[in-house]
Amino acid sequence: MTNESIAPLKGVRVLELGNYIAAPTAGRLLADFGAEVIKVERPGTGDELRNWRLHKGTTSMLYRTLNRNKKSVVLDMRTEAGKQAVLALVAKSDILLENFRPGTLEKWGLGPEVLNEANPDLIVTRISAFGQTGPLSERPGFAAVAEAYSGFRNLVGDPDRAPVRVGVSIGDSIAGLYAAFGSMMSLYQREARRRNSAGAAPLTERIIDVALNEAMFSMMESLIPDYQAYGVDRQRVGGRMEGIAPSNAYVCKDGASIVVAGNGDSIFQRYMQTIGRPDLAEDPSLQTNAGRWAQREELDQAIGEWSAQLSASEALAALDAAGVPAGPIYTAADISEDTQYASRNMIQKFDVSTGEEVLPGVGFPGIVPVIGEQSLPIRNLGPDLGEHTQEILGGLLQLDAAQIDAASGREQALRP
Repeated sequence: MTNESIAPLKGVRVLELGNYIAAPTAGRLLADFGAEVIKVERPGTGDELRNWRLHKGTTSMLYRTLNRNKKSVVLDMRTEAGKQAVLALVAKSDILLENFRPGTLEKWGLGPEVLNEANPDLIVTRISAFGQTGPLSERPGFAAVAEAYSGFRNLVGDPDRAPVRVGVSIGDSIAGLYAAFGSMMSLYQREARRRNSAGAAPLTERIIDVALNEAMFSMMESLIPDYQAYGVDRQRVGGRMEGIAPSNAYVCKDGASIVVAGNGDSIFQRYMQTIGRPDLAEDPSLQTNAGRWAQREELDQAIGEWSAQLSASEALAALDAAGVPAGPIYTAADISEDTQYASRNMIQKFDVSTGEEVLPGVGFPGIVPVIGEQSLPIRNLGPDLGEHTQEILGGLLQLDAAQIDAASGREQALRP
Protein backbone atom coordinates (compact mmCIF):
# COMPACT_ATOMS: atom_id res chain seq x y z
CA MET A 1 0.00 0.00 0.00
CA THR A 2 1.36 3.42 -0.94
CA ASN A 3 0.62 6.64 0.90
CA GLU A 4 -1.30 7.85 -2.13
CA SER A 5 -3.73 4.96 -1.75
CA ILE A 6 -4.52 5.70 1.91
CA ALA A 7 -7.77 7.64 1.74
CA PRO A 8 -10.24 6.36 4.36
CA LEU A 9 -12.80 9.05 3.48
CA LYS A 10 -12.72 8.47 -0.25
CA GLY A 11 -16.27 8.60 -1.58
CA VAL A 12 -17.43 11.11 1.04
CA ARG A 13 -18.45 14.48 -0.39
CA VAL A 14 -18.42 17.60 1.78
CA LEU A 15 -19.93 20.95 0.88
CA GLU A 16 -18.09 23.73 2.72
CA LEU A 17 -19.89 27.06 2.98
CA GLY A 18 -17.59 28.51 5.63
CA ASN A 19 -15.13 31.36 5.69
CA TYR A 20 -12.13 32.26 7.83
CA ILE A 21 -10.67 29.41 9.94
CA ALA A 22 -13.15 27.25 11.90
CA ALA A 23 -15.24 25.54 9.21
CA PRO A 24 -12.32 25.51 6.73
CA THR A 25 -10.24 23.70 9.36
CA ALA A 26 -12.93 21.01 9.64
CA GLY A 27 -13.07 20.79 5.84
CA ARG A 28 -9.30 20.52 5.63
CA LEU A 29 -9.21 17.63 8.07
CA LEU A 30 -11.82 15.71 6.09
CA ALA A 31 -10.15 16.54 2.79
CA ASP A 32 -6.74 15.43 4.08
CA PHE A 33 -8.04 11.88 4.41
CA GLY A 34 -9.70 11.60 1.04
CA ALA A 35 -13.06 13.36 1.23
CA GLU A 36 -14.01 15.48 -1.77
CA VAL A 37 -14.48 18.92 -0.24
CA ILE A 38 -16.19 21.50 -2.42
CA LYS A 39 -15.57 24.95 -1.00
CA VAL A 40 -18.20 27.52 -1.99
CA GLU A 41 -16.87 31.08 -2.16
CA ARG A 42 -18.55 34.39 -2.85
CA PRO A 43 -18.01 36.12 -6.21
CA GLY A 44 -15.16 38.60 -6.48
CA THR A 45 -13.43 38.34 -3.12
CA GLY A 46 -13.94 34.72 -2.11
CA ASP A 47 -13.06 33.68 1.44
CA GLU A 48 -11.65 36.69 3.29
CA LEU A 49 -8.82 34.47 4.48
CA ARG A 50 -7.29 34.91 1.03
CA ASN A 51 -6.20 38.39 2.17
CA TRP A 52 -5.11 37.62 5.73
CA ARG A 53 -1.31 37.88 6.20
CA LEU A 54 -1.03 38.52 2.49
CA HIS A 55 2.58 39.40 1.68
CA LYS A 56 2.39 39.14 -2.11
CA GLY A 57 -0.11 38.45 -4.84
CA THR A 58 -3.80 37.73 -4.27
CA THR A 59 -3.88 34.58 -2.13
CA SER A 60 -2.20 34.23 1.28
CA MET A 61 -0.17 31.25 2.41
CA LEU A 62 -2.68 30.98 5.27
CA TYR A 63 -5.47 30.34 2.76
CA ARG A 64 -3.29 27.90 0.80
CA THR A 65 -2.61 25.98 4.03
CA LEU A 66 -6.12 25.79 5.53
CA ASN A 67 -7.84 25.03 2.24
CA ARG A 68 -5.52 22.38 0.88
CA ASN A 69 -6.95 19.32 -0.86
CA LYS A 70 -10.20 21.18 -1.65
CA LYS A 71 -12.00 22.42 -4.74
CA SER A 72 -13.12 26.06 -5.06
CA VAL A 73 -16.48 26.92 -6.62
CA VAL A 74 -17.85 30.46 -6.91
CA LEU A 75 -21.57 30.77 -6.12
CA ASP A 76 -23.70 33.75 -5.21
CA MET A 77 -25.96 32.25 -2.54
CA ARG A 78 -28.00 35.45 -2.31
CA THR A 79 -29.44 34.83 -5.77
CA GLU A 80 -32.05 32.23 -6.67
CA ALA A 81 -29.70 30.59 -9.19
CA GLY A 82 -26.93 30.37 -6.60
CA LYS A 83 -29.32 29.00 -3.99
CA GLN A 84 -30.59 26.31 -6.38
CA ALA A 85 -27.01 25.33 -7.23
CA VAL A 86 -26.25 24.93 -3.51
CA LEU A 87 -29.31 22.73 -3.06
CA ALA A 88 -28.30 20.64 -6.09
CA LEU A 89 -24.87 20.14 -4.51
CA VAL A 90 -26.49 19.34 -1.16
CA ALA A 91 -28.44 16.54 -2.85
CA LYS A 92 -25.13 14.98 -3.89
CA SER A 93 -23.23 15.57 -0.63
CA ASP A 94 -22.84 13.74 2.67
CA ILE A 95 -21.84 16.63 4.94
CA LEU A 96 -22.42 20.38 4.88
CA LEU A 97 -20.08 22.64 6.88
CA GLU A 98 -20.89 26.26 7.69
CA ASN A 99 -19.73 28.91 10.16
CA PHE A 100 -21.99 31.85 9.45
CA ARG A 101 -23.70 33.87 12.15
CA PRO A 102 -26.81 31.91 13.28
CA GLY A 103 -29.77 32.76 11.10
CA THR A 104 -27.74 33.59 7.99
CA LEU A 105 -28.50 30.37 6.13
CA GLU A 106 -32.13 30.67 7.12
CA LYS A 107 -32.21 34.23 5.76
CA TRP A 108 -30.94 32.91 2.43
CA GLY A 109 -33.62 30.20 2.39
CA LEU A 110 -31.04 27.49 3.12
CA GLY A 111 -31.88 26.53 6.69
CA PRO A 112 -31.63 22.93 7.92
CA GLU A 113 -35.23 22.07 7.06
CA VAL A 114 -34.73 23.21 3.45
CA LEU A 115 -31.43 21.34 3.23
CA ASN A 116 -33.12 18.26 4.66
CA GLU A 117 -35.74 18.35 1.91
CA ALA A 118 -32.96 18.33 -0.66
CA ASN A 119 -31.12 15.48 1.08
CA PRO A 120 -32.75 13.59 4.00
CA ASP A 121 -29.41 11.95 4.82
CA LEU A 122 -27.38 15.18 4.99
CA ILE A 123 -25.23 15.91 8.03
CA VAL A 124 -25.34 19.64 8.81
CA THR A 125 -22.36 20.84 10.84
CA ARG A 126 -22.71 24.39 12.11
CA ILE A 127 -20.01 26.44 13.84
CA SER A 128 -20.75 29.77 15.50
CA ALA A 129 -19.49 31.93 18.33
CA PHE A 130 -21.98 30.74 20.98
CA GLY A 131 -24.00 27.99 19.30
CA GLN A 132 -27.39 27.93 17.61
CA THR A 133 -29.41 28.29 20.83
CA GLY A 134 -29.26 30.25 24.06
CA PRO A 135 -29.36 33.97 24.92
CA LEU A 136 -26.02 34.73 23.21
CA SER A 137 -26.63 32.66 20.08
CA GLU A 138 -27.35 35.60 17.79
CA ARG A 139 -24.29 37.58 18.84
CA PRO A 140 -21.41 37.76 16.37
CA GLY A 141 -17.99 36.86 17.67
CA PHE A 142 -14.60 35.70 16.53
CA ALA A 143 -12.46 33.18 18.41
CA ALA A 144 -10.75 35.92 20.44
CA VAL A 145 -14.06 36.71 22.14
CA ALA A 146 -14.95 33.04 22.54
CA GLU A 147 -11.58 32.31 24.14
CA ALA A 148 -12.27 35.04 26.67
CA TYR A 149 -15.73 33.65 27.47
CA SER A 150 -14.33 30.14 27.94
CA GLY A 151 -11.94 31.07 30.75
CA PHE A 152 -8.96 30.25 28.55
CA ARG A 153 -7.71 33.80 28.04
CA ASN A 154 -7.69 34.47 31.78
CA LEU A 155 -5.00 31.81 32.24
CA VAL A 156 -2.61 32.96 29.50
CA GLY A 157 0.21 35.35 30.41
CA ASP A 158 1.89 36.66 33.51
CA PRO A 159 -0.10 37.36 36.68
CA ASP A 160 0.95 41.03 36.89
CA ARG A 161 -0.15 41.89 33.35
CA ALA A 162 -3.31 41.79 31.28
CA PRO A 163 -4.13 38.39 29.74
CA VAL A 164 -2.56 37.77 26.35
CA ARG A 165 -3.52 35.76 23.30
CA VAL A 166 -1.58 32.78 22.00
CA GLY A 167 -0.03 33.36 18.58
CA VAL A 168 -2.45 31.23 16.54
CA SER A 169 -6.24 31.08 16.17
CA ILE A 170 -6.52 28.29 18.70
CA GLY A 171 -10.25 28.73 19.35
CA ASP A 172 -11.14 28.45 15.67
CA SER A 173 -8.84 25.48 15.17
CA ILE A 174 -10.18 23.52 18.14
CA ALA A 175 -13.74 24.24 17.03
CA GLY A 176 -12.78 22.92 13.60
CA LEU A 177 -11.47 19.74 15.19
CA TYR A 178 -14.74 19.24 17.06
CA ALA A 179 -16.70 19.95 13.89
CA ALA A 180 -14.77 17.30 11.98
CA PHE A 181 -15.16 14.85 14.88
CA GLY A 182 -18.88 15.52 15.16
CA SER A 183 -19.31 15.11 11.41
CA MET A 184 -17.56 11.75 11.48
CA MET A 185 -19.67 10.56 14.44
CA SER A 186 -22.83 11.43 12.56
CA LEU A 187 -21.49 9.80 9.40
CA TYR A 188 -20.75 6.62 11.37
CA GLN A 189 -24.24 6.69 12.86
CA ARG A 190 -25.73 7.05 9.39
CA GLU A 191 -23.84 4.03 8.09
CA ALA A 192 -24.73 1.99 11.19
CA ARG A 193 -28.41 2.77 10.72
CA ARG A 194 -28.18 1.75 7.07
CA ARG A 195 -26.63 -1.58 8.04
CA ASN A 196 -29.49 -2.13 10.45
CA SER A 197 -32.10 -0.90 7.95
CA ALA A 198 -33.15 1.74 10.46
CA GLY A 199 -33.57 4.59 8.02
CA ALA A 200 -32.18 8.10 8.36
CA ALA A 201 -31.67 9.62 11.79
CA PRO A 202 -33.98 12.53 12.68
CA LEU A 203 -32.77 15.91 11.44
CA THR A 204 -32.11 17.08 15.00
CA GLU A 205 -29.57 14.27 15.40
CA ARG A 206 -27.87 15.20 12.13
CA ILE A 207 -27.26 18.82 13.11
CA ILE A 208 -23.82 19.17 14.72
CA ASP A 209 -23.79 22.41 16.72
CA VAL A 210 -20.26 23.61 17.58
CA ALA A 211 -19.81 26.80 19.61
CA LEU A 212 -16.39 28.42 19.69
CA ASN A 213 -16.65 29.27 23.39
CA GLU A 214 -17.73 25.72 24.26
CA ALA A 215 -14.94 24.18 22.18
CA MET A 216 -12.41 26.17 24.22
CA PHE A 217 -14.29 25.59 27.48
CA SER A 218 -14.01 21.84 26.92
CA MET A 219 -10.22 22.24 26.97
CA MET A 220 -10.19 23.85 30.41
CA GLU A 221 -9.64 20.61 32.32
CA SER A 222 -10.85 20.86 35.94
CA LEU A 223 -11.27 24.65 36.01
CA ILE A 224 -14.96 24.51 37.02
CA PRO A 225 -14.92 21.41 39.29
CA ASP A 226 -11.97 22.83 41.25
CA TYR A 227 -13.82 26.11 41.69
CA GLN A 228 -17.18 24.64 42.61
CA ALA A 229 -15.77 21.92 44.89
CA TYR A 230 -12.97 23.84 46.62
CA GLY A 231 -13.42 27.51 45.74
CA VAL A 232 -10.13 27.44 43.82
CA ASP A 233 -10.17 30.08 41.07
CA ARG A 234 -7.17 29.47 38.84
CA GLN A 235 -5.11 32.46 37.75
CA ARG A 236 -2.30 33.18 35.31
CA VAL A 237 1.08 31.76 36.30
CA GLY A 238 3.21 32.77 33.31
CA GLY A 239 5.27 29.97 31.84
CA ARG A 240 4.28 27.53 34.53
CA MET A 241 1.28 25.22 34.76
CA GLU A 242 -0.91 25.57 37.85
CA GLY A 243 -0.13 22.91 40.46
CA ILE A 244 2.74 21.34 38.50
CA ALA A 245 6.41 21.95 39.34
CA PRO A 246 9.08 22.32 38.27
CA SER A 247 7.93 22.91 34.69
CA ASN A 248 8.94 26.13 32.99
CA ALA A 249 11.16 27.83 30.43
CA TYR A 250 14.70 28.81 31.39
CA VAL A 251 17.22 31.17 29.78
CA CYS A 252 20.65 29.75 28.90
CA LYS A 253 24.08 31.39 28.60
CA ASP A 254 23.73 31.95 24.84
CA GLY A 255 20.40 33.77 25.26
CA ALA A 256 18.30 30.88 24.00
CA SER A 257 15.56 29.45 26.19
CA ILE A 258 14.68 25.82 26.81
CA VAL A 259 11.59 24.15 28.25
CA VAL A 260 12.06 21.54 30.97
CA ALA A 261 9.24 19.39 32.38
CA GLY A 262 10.78 17.79 35.44
CA ASN A 263 7.65 17.47 37.53
CA GLY A 264 7.38 13.67 37.81
CA ASP A 265 8.49 12.35 41.21
CA SER A 266 11.29 10.11 39.92
CA ILE A 267 12.22 12.55 37.15
CA PHE A 268 12.61 15.29 39.76
CA GLN A 269 15.29 13.27 41.53
CA ARG A 270 17.39 12.93 38.37
CA TYR A 271 16.71 16.54 37.45
CA MET A 272 18.08 17.95 40.69
CA GLN A 273 21.13 15.70 40.55
CA THR A 274 21.80 16.97 37.02
CA ILE A 275 21.75 20.62 38.05
CA GLY A 276 24.04 19.88 41.00
CA ARG A 277 21.43 20.22 43.73
CA PRO A 278 21.22 16.83 45.48
CA ASP A 279 19.99 18.70 48.55
CA LEU A 280 16.77 19.55 46.72
CA ALA A 281 16.43 15.99 45.49
CA GLU A 282 16.64 14.76 49.10
CA ASP A 283 14.45 17.45 50.67
CA PRO A 284 11.42 15.66 52.26
CA SER A 285 9.15 18.61 51.47
CA LEU A 286 9.86 18.27 47.74
CA GLN A 287 9.01 14.60 47.30
CA THR A 288 5.49 15.30 46.06
CA ASN A 289 4.19 17.59 43.36
CA ALA A 290 2.15 19.59 45.87
CA GLY A 291 5.26 20.31 47.91
CA ARG A 292 7.25 21.30 44.83
CA TRP A 293 4.49 23.66 43.70
CA ALA A 294 4.55 25.35 47.09
CA GLN A 295 8.29 25.98 46.64
CA ARG A 296 8.22 26.68 42.90
CA GLU A 297 10.04 30.00 43.22
CA GLU A 298 13.02 28.41 44.96
CA LEU A 299 13.15 25.58 42.42
CA ASP A 300 12.95 27.88 39.41
CA GLN A 301 15.70 30.05 40.83
CA ALA A 302 17.99 27.05 41.28
CA ILE A 303 17.28 25.75 37.79
CA GLY A 304 17.71 29.21 36.26
CA GLU A 305 21.11 29.63 37.92
CA TRP A 306 22.19 26.29 36.43
CA SER A 307 20.91 26.98 32.91
CA ALA A 308 22.57 30.41 32.86
CA GLN A 309 25.99 28.72 33.05
CA LEU A 310 25.43 26.56 29.94
CA SER A 311 24.48 27.04 26.31
CA ALA A 312 21.10 25.68 25.30
CA SER A 313 22.68 22.72 23.53
CA GLU A 314 24.86 21.88 26.55
CA ALA A 315 21.93 22.08 28.96
CA LEU A 316 19.72 19.93 26.72
CA ALA A 317 22.46 17.34 26.31
CA ALA A 318 22.83 17.02 30.09
CA LEU A 319 19.09 16.74 30.63
CA ASP A 320 18.71 14.21 27.83
CA ALA A 321 21.48 12.05 29.31
CA ALA A 322 19.60 12.05 32.62
CA GLY A 323 16.25 11.22 31.02
CA VAL A 324 14.65 14.54 31.93
CA PRO A 325 12.06 15.73 29.37
CA ALA A 326 13.35 18.94 27.83
CA GLY A 327 13.56 20.67 24.50
CA PRO A 328 14.41 23.84 22.64
CA ILE A 329 11.84 26.52 21.89
CA TYR A 330 11.64 26.30 18.13
CA THR A 331 11.18 29.11 15.66
CA ALA A 332 9.92 28.65 12.10
CA ALA A 333 13.56 28.47 11.00
CA ASP A 334 14.28 25.68 13.50
CA ILE A 335 11.26 23.65 12.41
CA SER A 336 12.26 24.06 8.76
CA GLU A 337 15.62 22.41 9.46
CA ASP A 338 14.49 19.75 11.94
CA THR A 339 15.22 16.13 11.00
CA GLN A 340 12.32 14.69 13.06
CA TYR A 341 9.73 16.67 11.14
CA ALA A 342 11.46 15.83 7.87
CA SER A 343 11.63 12.10 8.62
CA ARG A 344 7.84 11.94 8.97
CA ASN A 345 7.13 14.07 5.87
CA MET A 346 5.70 16.81 8.09
CA ILE A 347 6.99 19.60 5.88
CA GLN A 348 5.94 19.16 2.26
CA LYS A 349 7.33 21.37 -0.49
CA PHE A 350 5.37 23.05 -3.28
CA ASP A 351 6.04 25.66 -5.91
CA VAL A 352 3.56 28.46 -5.20
CA SER A 353 2.40 31.17 -7.59
CA THR A 354 1.67 34.55 -6.03
CA GLY A 355 0.16 35.80 -9.27
CA GLU A 356 3.29 37.83 -9.80
CA GLU A 357 5.97 35.13 -9.53
CA VAL A 358 6.45 31.47 -8.67
CA LEU A 359 8.10 30.77 -5.32
CA PRO A 360 9.88 27.41 -5.52
CA GLY A 361 9.93 24.77 -2.78
CA VAL A 362 7.75 26.43 -0.14
CA GLY A 363 7.20 24.13 2.84
CA PHE A 364 3.69 23.45 4.18
CA PRO A 365 2.71 21.51 7.32
CA GLY A 366 1.95 17.85 6.70
CA ILE A 367 -1.18 15.85 7.46
CA VAL A 368 -1.90 14.70 11.03
CA PRO A 369 -2.38 11.99 12.26
CA VAL A 370 0.16 9.82 10.48
CA ILE A 371 -1.13 6.70 8.74
CA GLY A 372 1.39 4.42 7.07
CA GLU A 373 4.50 5.66 8.92
CA GLN A 374 4.68 9.08 7.24
CA SER A 375 2.38 12.04 6.80
CA LEU A 376 0.11 11.47 3.81
CA PRO A 377 0.96 13.62 0.80
CA ILE A 378 -0.93 16.87 0.30
CA ARG A 379 -2.75 16.54 -3.02
CA ASN A 380 -3.04 20.24 -3.72
CA LEU A 381 -2.75 23.55 -1.93
CA GLY A 382 -5.72 25.83 -1.34
CA PRO A 383 -7.06 26.49 -4.86
CA ASP A 384 -7.38 29.72 -6.77
CA LEU A 385 -10.76 31.41 -6.46
CA GLY A 386 -13.33 29.51 -8.53
CA GLU A 387 -10.71 27.16 -9.94
CA HIS A 388 -13.20 24.26 -10.00
CA THR A 389 -16.42 26.13 -10.80
CA GLN A 390 -16.66 24.72 -14.32
CA GLU A 391 -15.73 21.19 -13.18
CA ILE A 392 -18.34 21.07 -10.42
CA LEU A 393 -21.22 23.04 -11.91
CA GLY A 394 -20.71 21.87 -15.47
CA GLY A 395 -19.61 18.32 -14.69
CA LEU A 396 -21.22 17.24 -11.43
CA LEU A 397 -24.42 19.30 -11.81
CA GLN A 398 -24.56 19.29 -15.63
CA LEU A 399 -25.39 23.01 -15.82
CA ASP A 400 -24.96 24.84 -19.11
CA ALA A 401 -22.88 27.98 -19.56
CA ALA A 402 -25.75 30.39 -18.95
CA GLN A 403 -26.79 28.56 -15.78
CA ILE A 404 -23.19 28.57 -14.51
CA ASP A 405 -22.91 32.30 -15.13
CA ALA A 406 -26.18 32.94 -13.26
CA ALA A 407 -25.29 30.74 -10.28
CA SER A 408 -21.75 32.06 -9.92
CA GLY A 409 -22.76 35.71 -10.15
CA ARG A 410 -20.88 36.10 -13.42
CA GLU A 411 -24.10 36.97 -15.24
CA GLN A 412 -24.52 40.09 -13.12
CA ALA A 413 -20.86 40.98 -13.44
CA LEU A 414 -21.13 40.86 -17.25
CA ARG A 415 -24.09 43.24 -17.37
CA PRO A 416 -23.23 46.76 -18.56
